[in-house]
Amino acid sequence: MLHKTKGIALKMTSYSENSIVAHVYTELFGMQAYLINGAKKPKAKIHANFFQPLHPVDMVVYHKDNNGLQRIKEAQQVPVLKHIPLDIIKSSLALFLNEVMYKALKKQSPDPFLFHFIQQAIQWLDETDSNLSNFHLIFLVKLSRFLGFLPLHTPGKKLPYFDLMDGIFVHNLPAHAHVLQAPHTDIFYQLLQTGFDQSAALGMSKEDRKFLLEKLIEFYRLHTENFGEVHSLYILEEIFS
Repeated sequence: MLHKTKGIALKMTSYSENSIVAHVYTELFGMQAYLINGAKKPKAKIHANFFQPLHPVDMVVYHKDNNGLQRIKEAQQVPVLKHIPLDIIKSSLALFLNEVMYKALKKQSPDPFLFHFIQQAIQWLDETDSNLSNFHLIFLVKLSRFLGFLPLHTPGKKLPYFDLMDGIFVHNLPAHAHVLQAPHTDIFYQLLQTGFDQSAALGMSKEDRKFLLEKLIEFYRLHTENFGEVHSLYILEEIFS
């Protein structure tokens, strides 16, 4: 049966000399893998370039439940990203977020609210002229809400430690190493309350930014099955060093 759905391209792998498998997080079906024959050919109707990292696509797809590889009848980039592919900072952020989301959304069920959040974040990233050094930190914090492990805190009440394993702020230092403490808990509180539009005003040193990013990745690894290593992490450390 044919269905119209929006999607966010997350990963593309070669299937044969001219074909690809595109892994797309879709609005209707969650994460799906689509076999696209001839996508590498210059005059392909559905070209491999449609599925570059974080590119939004409108698709008409054939969908069968419990089918490993699905098929696409029609696809087009909507909207076309204007700045992410050409800007070194934005494209580096896209590669990083692309890898994190592919790992985190592998088994994610359809969620229109999650899809809308990702869609709006990509659009904001593409269009903004703001300093982006904190964008990825805020994105990871906000994404965790939709994945079910948003850090729990009581507004107006600050506790000194954040337990990464339990995902909560606590009074006492946990008996394990998966923890945030001062001064990083104070910055973490700020991340929880900051939107993308205010991200440039959030002051922190490059050392604190690097440390918090590594801890956020650790947080995701603790709460996501088979999350593994994030290989594009070093790119951001180079860009924002």
